[in-house]
Amino acid sequence: MELFRKSAGYRFLDAYVLANVVELGTGHFCSSFLNARNDPGGRTYTQMTHAARSGCRNFAEGSERLMTSYATALELLDVARASLCELRDDYNKFLMMNWQAPWAMDSKEARRIYGVRLDAPDYGNDINRGICLHVMAQFRKFEPELSSEDGIARANTLLILITRTLNMMDKYIKNIGEEFVEKGGFRERLGTVRSEARTQQNHEPAEAPKCPKCGSPTRLRKTRKDNKPFWGCSDYPACRGIVEYLEPEKSLMPLSKA
Repeated sequence: MELFRKSAGYRFLDAYVLANVVELGTGHFCSSFLNARNDPGGRTYTQMTHAARSGCRNFAEGSERLMTSYATALELLDVARASLCELRDDYNKFLMMNWQAPWAMDSKEARRIYGVRLDAPDYGNDINRGICLHVMAQFRKFEPELSSEDGIARANTLLILITRTLNMMDKYIKNIGEEFVEKGGFRERLGTVRSEARTQQNHEPAEAPKCPKCGSPTRLRKTRKDNKPFWGCSDYPACRGIVEYLEPEKSLMPLSKA
């Protein structure tokens, strides 16, 4: 059993990419349509940009925390979700302040935004640069709406993107909860891994056998496919000699000859 759960895969999720698009779009929206007349003191500007940032950053932080704590991860993901819900309400309020309602789901405008499919990420070796380029490319898929001088169109577009992000995030959180129920948390894995290590230590011979190819000491390893123990040459990969691992009362049988 692996002790640490891999977490970096979240950056390939559409939910994470869309959360970044929403953050970018919200920053541009607030800069374009909030001013001293409709937002005295800049409180709404600050609230909306912070909510967009929280939705994106807590998504990332929560996913990273999956390595060692499901509880902390789920709490942070819940904060991300709540922040996007708050941002959704801010866009609804903007529309109502302009005596507008959100686009109907079956309207031509809404169907276009719902129908846009994101490209599969290909970040290459430089993942930080790759993420930025990918997010900007996905942002452009929702133009001209996200670059429109019509604040109503832009607010409606961001509302739909927030809804799409929340739907994906709900599935992500549900899957994490089911994974926790099935596999247990970090402390359970910690106990299991330590127990397996003690069992292995108790069954190891006092001395490791020599490599049948080069005569170097061997080390106890496990196969990737079925996690079975075997003795592998300490000079691997220069030498690939191996010795079959048997119970202590049995003899050691080399699998390859010198």
